[in-house]
This record gives sequence, structure tokens and C-alpha cells, in this order.
Amino acid sequence: MIFNIIDPISFLTGFLTATVLWFVISRSRPLILELRQNLKEQREIAKSRKTSSVEENHRRVTLRRAQGLHLAAQLFPLDEILQEPTVLTPPAPVEPGRTSRFEDVITQTLPYLPAWPEIAAAYQPHTLTLPQALAGGANIAIIGQPGMGKTVALAYLASLAANRSEKLGHLQDMVPFHFHVADLSLPPKDPKKILEPIIEAVSENVPVFDAGKIPAFVQNTFKNGNALLLVDGFDEITSDEQNLVSEFFKALLKEIPDLRIVTTGAPEHLDGLIMLEFVPLALCAWNEKSKQNFIAQWGELWMRTVALEAWAQTGPEQVDPLLVNSWLGSESINLSPLELTLKVWGAYAGDSLGPHVLEAIATHIRRIAPANTPIAALETLAMQSILSANPVFDSRKARVWVKSFEVVEEVPESAPAQSPEDEAQEVNPNTVSRTKVERITTPTSGLLSRMSGSGLLVSHPNNRMRFIHLVFAGYLAGHALTTYAADDTLINQKDWPGKFIAMRYLAAHGDASRFVQYLLGFSRLPMHRPLFEAARWLRDAPRNAPWRGKMFGMLASILQTDGIPLGLRGQAMAAFVYSNDPSAAALFRQFATSTSFELVHLAVLGLGAVRDGKAVKILQGALQAPSVSVKRAACMALVALGTNEALEIVAQALLNGEEDVRRAAGEALANEPSEGHEMLKDGVTLNDILLRRAVVYGLGRVKEDWATELLKKVQIDDDQWVVRNAATEVLDMRLKGDFYSPVKLKPPSDTPWLVEFAAKKGVGVSPGVPATEILLVALKDEDPDVRLASLQFLKFTPQDTVLKRLYEAMYTDDPELREYTFKVLWELGSAGIKLPIPSDYGLG
Repeated sequence: MIFNIIDPISFLTGFLTATVLWFVISRSRPLILELRQNLKEQREIAKSRKTSSVEENHRRVTLRRAQGLHLAAQLFPLDEILQEPTVLTPPAPVEPGRTSRFEDVITQTLPYLPAWPEIAAAYQPHTLTLPQALAGGANIAIIGQPGMGKTVALAYLASLAANRSEKLGHLQDMVPFHFHVADLSLPPKDPKKILEPIIEAVSENVPVFDAGKIPAFVQNTFKNGNALLLVDGFDEITSDEQNLVSEFFKALLKEIPDLRIVTTGAPEHLDGLIMLEFVPLALCAWNEKSKQNFIAQWGELWMRTVALEAWAQTGPEQVDPLLVNSWLGSESINLSPLELTLKVWGAYAGDSLGPHVLEAIATHIRRIAPANTPIAALETLAMQSILSANPVFDSRKARVWVKSFEVVEEVPESAPAQSPEDEAQEVNPNTVSRTKVERITTPTSGLLSRMSGSGLLVSHPNNRMRFIHLVFAGYLAGHALTTYAADDTLINQKDWPGKFIAMRYLAAHGDASRFVQYLLGFSRLPMHRPLFEAARWLRDAPRNAPWRGKMFGMLASILQTDGIPLGLRGQAMAAFVYSNDPSAAALFRQFATSTSFELVHLAVLGLGAVRDGKAVKILQGALQAPSVSVKRAACMALVALGTNEALEIVAQALLNGEEDVRRAAGEALANEPSEGHEMLKDGVTLNDILLRRAVVYGLGRVKEDWATELLKKVQIDDDQWVVRNAATEVLDMRLKGDFYSPVKLKPPSDTPWLVEFAAKKGVGVSPGVPATEILLVALKDEDPDVRLASLQFLKFTPQDTVLKRLYEAMYTDDPELREYTFKVLWELGSAGIKLPIPSDYGLG
């Protein structure tokens, strides 16, 4: 056997060396870790700098584009002429066990009418700024009629985000990605590359040296939860195209659940959005103060800039701005922001074709159309766009539509022939025209290029084009359709915004009797959508149009029907107001003497909205009605009239009325910026507790610094705790504006009240499984808060059983449940869900 003998010296040396080496390594390990961390941080910094430069360039491009997305972009940047957009605060979500939020009397008294914000403009209920609307975490659809300013609202949000505005609060550092739906190539070519359409859209406008960095920039920004996606144009497209965009949103949200999206929508056309938990928020119409501010702002900018230009110096002599502004202020009733802008522009430029709003639209189309272009060419292009249901059209097909107006050119032999598919897409005017149209051979692309260059058309990637605004397309198409027998084509289309706006302007220029007959024939409970779509035609249609009487009759019938939601009856009232018809005031005066308090309530609001000076005595009498809602509405209507006599009656109600009436009077006076505000300033000093408390609630609605300072003084100095508490309440309402923001719903399994309710019933709420059965039980519960809270979940499972229970809830004697249920059904209908008529369930 051989033994290995270990040398003790060698062993000791090796042991000591290993020990020293281990000691050195262990001691230097923090240093090595720190070194590795420093290297990692340096790489991150380098990457951040690289991304930061791309991001800053992207923000600059976004800001520059957003500032040009308004009608008068050729004259002023958006920020110089902007009236800050706001949205109507939606009804408060109910959560059992949670304290309800503070709501002013005005908001409680006015029905929630998201499709008719003109009524809210007259009475000014609670509203949210767009940053406040986003603060609750929900994705939102800004809804409104064409011309209400939805594009400007998105451009404003894009500008705030691009500038990292502090107004955005915790969203301040989010990166805006702002597109029109026509900028996005949908559906994505590869479903696994869901961000590819956004990468392509961003790449269209970046500097050349940033092009290669865009994919990584977009992917990192979205996946880090730092993207704010703003998509315009959803309100302009057909339902099929809307579903395509909704599917894209769905795929994005599946991959990036915390992604924030804001889009636009028409009140009755939100296909796919509601089921993705988008919250529709109605853009506010401009009230009188906003209109006057806009007119004055325009005049000041015009005289300071445009009026000094050479072309303006050689044009018509400039009229005194004070005279112009005074005339414009009296001619702005029920005008959308787009319509008012066009009237103001025409008044200052001196090129208006006439005083009517239709003439203001025609003036602007002439203003931005290429020189020497026949109006028939513009009308033909718009008509074909509407009849083919292609609001965003292929420029190659469009050249076929207008080729008879082009300069004829010889066609090179190599030029491609028109494909059969392209030919099939054309709605041939020769097949529908009442007059012969001569067909000329192959066109050039000159006419469309000139329209794009002049600003009438907008070009998008992949040879796509559209009119700069749906109102102009609808106006031109409607005018053209008065001479073409295309009624069947339009009637047989699926419903979409372009169809109805073309019908609206056809009704303004020709006989729309057949369209009205068709729509009224399909109008029924619970929503009467076709009727209210057509009701907007009344304002511009000739007063002797043969269909007006029938439509007014249907509206009056709905307004008088007891037992249906105020949200529906209120739309009928709003339609009368919007029509500007002289008979509306007489009808409201008649209804104000009814024995039905709900009808009187709506009629009184209507009298204030139309500013019927003959109604003062009727409104004064309504202050003595047994119904609190009628008394409140009377205070609001009297202040809306604004005459000395009417304001004196409200002042007496503030001094001597019952407690409820005093508070309503105080809050209503906040809407009157001159005498009303002076009354509130004086009232806070009087030795009457109930009066001072009512005045405090009024001051809480005045969005001025002086009112806030006065409230803070009352909060500390008033010698009555009830007045001090009221001041604290309204100041908290201002400071906690985000408390009114729509919130992102938690899943049923993570909703405490529902889990607790289910446990009491001996069942559970499983994650990922619809809680429909227990929610239907909750809808029948004795607790009113539980009933209301169940509705916000039931709308996501609109099967027949659920719809039946919702209809039954809408026909109960509980007015709050009735209105909440109607709102849910309205959202379902706007989302494309077919709603049965109530008689299918034995109701109505």
C-alpha cells in the first residue's frame, strides 16, 4: 500500500492563501455589486437619453399637430382661441355602505340628458374638466353631436399631455399618442404585433433620424403603462368600422390592462365601447358666458393679427367689433361651437352669404374650396361618400366619382385600368339622377389634390381621404340629394352618423317627408331613437315643411306620458327647445298648468330654456306648487329669463321662501353673473341663518376666486355652525373634484358590497365568472342602494332574462331606480344592443 504524505507547510500555505483570498472577495463583494449596479444604471441612462430624445421629438410633433386641429387653424393656434372643454358629470355610481357625494340642487333638478347638452348649457349643472374626467381611471368616450368640439377636446388633451401640464395631475408624465381612426391600419396584419398600427401611425410624422427608434419607443411606452391613447373619428364611421376599432381596443386592453384610452363618439352610436367599460361623457354645449368670451376673444385676436394683413386691408371696411359682437351674441341661440365659429368668422371677414347658420356653413365651404371648383363637384364627392357609407374613402375611387369635373388628359398605355371592385363601389349618379349627368373619360388626380391642398379634404396613409369635417360632408351631400332620387339607398343603409347628418341637411334644403315617415314608423319605446335623431332637423327645416306637425305631435305625446323616465321625456322637452319654433313657448305655458307634477317640472324648465318673457307669472305661481322639484325648477327658469322682474321674484324667494326654495334660489342666482352675484355677495352679510346658508350653496357654484375667498371667510367667521358647515361642504366639493370622476369598475369578485351581499344569501362570487344570478337577486332587494349598485354590472350581460328585469325596474314607482335603469338601457342601445319593445315583456 502506498501512502500520500501531505506536506504541512504546503497545506498551511494553501489554507492561508485561500482564507486571504476568500476574505478579500467577501469584502469586495459589495464593491463588485455596486460596480455592476453602476454599469446597469449607466446603460439605463444611456437608453433613457436615447428614448428621451425620441420622446421629446414625439411630444413636439404631437403638440404642433394638436394646435392645428380646429376650424380656424389657419388664423390662430388652438390655445389662443380655446374655450376649455368640459363634460357633464354623470349620475353618481352607488355603492352600498358608502356616503353619497354632495350634489347641488341644480344637478338634482335637471334630468340627465347626454344627447341634448343644450339644456344643461341653459342651467349649468355640475361639470368636469377633461383632466378630472380622466382622474378616476376609467377609459372614456367623449360624446356629442357633429360640431360640438370633440376633435378640439382631444386636441386639448393631447396638448396638455405633450406639455406635461400640471392640470393632468398624476397623468402629467404620460405620453400622448393622438390619431384619427383613418391613421390606423386596422385590423393589425399580425395579431401578435398589436402595437404595429400605432408604430406605423407614429412613424408617418417623425423626423428621419428617429424613424428607426420608433418601434422600441412605442413598445416601451405602452408596456410601461405610460401611454395615453387619444383616437379621434370614432364618431364619424359606420358601425362595421366601429366594431373593427373596438376589437383593436379590446386586444390592446387585453395585453395592456392599465392602458388609458380616450376616444370620441356620437350619443347613439358607440358600437363595442360600452362592453369594454368605456364611460360615455357628454361634451357640454357652450353657455352664454362661454359664447361671449369666445366672440370677444376672436374679435381681439382678429383686430390684432388678421385685420393688419394686406388682404384684409383691401377687403371690406372693418365694422366696429362692439357692434359685431353685440349682433353675434343675439344670434347664437342653440348654435354648436362649430356653427358659432363660422358665424363669427363670416361676420369679421365680411364674406358671409347670409345671416342663417346654413349660409355660414356654405360660406366656409366656399372659403376653403379650391378656386374655380364647381360646387357640383364637391356635392358629388360628398354624396358618393355618404351613399357608399365610406366617410374615409379611397382616393382612387374618389377620382372616379368626380372624373366628370376633371380636366381630360390622355391616359398613358401603362396606366392601370380601374378594377371591377373599384367600379362596383361607385354609386352611379346616372342610375339615380333626376337630371342627366355627362360622363367624361379618365380623370387626373388634380381636383382631389387641390381639395386636399385647400383644406377641404384630409389625406391619410394608404391612399385614404376624408372631408375635413362630417358637417361639411353632410351639408354638401344633403344639398346634392335634393336633386337625386337616392332615398332608398340612404334608407336601406345601416344607421351611422353620416347617414343622419346627410338627411338633416336634405331636410333643410328639400322635402324629407319620406325619411321622416320611415323614421317615425320605426320609433318606439324604450328609447325612440329614430324620432330624436330626426328631431334635430326641426331647427333648420322650413317652417312650412309638411312633416313638422306630425313630429311635434309625437314629441308632445312623449312629453305628456306619465310613468316613463324623465330622461326620455326630457329629450322631448329639449327637442322643442332646440327647434327654435315659436310654438314651443306656448306649448310649455299650457303644460305648466297641468296637474301632473312631472310634466309641470319639465314644462317649467322648457320655459326657462326658451327664455319666454310671457311666462313670468306662471313661473311665479310655480313657486307655490306642492312639488319641491317644480319649485326648484321655477327658481332656475326665472334666473334663466334674466329680466328684472324675474330676478326680483327670485330675490324675494331667497329672502322669504321655505328652506328648500331658498337654497334653490341661491344656487340659481349663481348662473346670473351680474345682478345674481351681487345678490349673493350682499346676502352673506344679512342676519338670517337660512338666508346665509342658501347663499353659501349659491357661492359654491360660482367658479370665481372672489367666491372662494368669501366662502373661506364664512367657514371661519360666521357665528352659526350650520352656515360654517355648509361653507365647508361646498369648499370640499371644489377641492375634491376628482371625487366626481367616473371610476374603473372592479370585477364582481373584488367588489366588497357584492361579496358581502352574496355571502348573506349563502352563495359566493367566483373570479372570472359572471355574477348575473346574484346581481338579479340584488336588483330585487329591499335596500335601494343595493338595487342601484347592481345595475352597473348587469349591463355587461344583456341577455333576455336581464333585459326583462331591467324593463321591470324601469317601470317601477321608484323614480331613482327608473332613471338609473333608463341610463343603463340607453348605454346598451348606443352600444348596438337591440332593445325589445316593453310590450314584449307585458309592460308599457
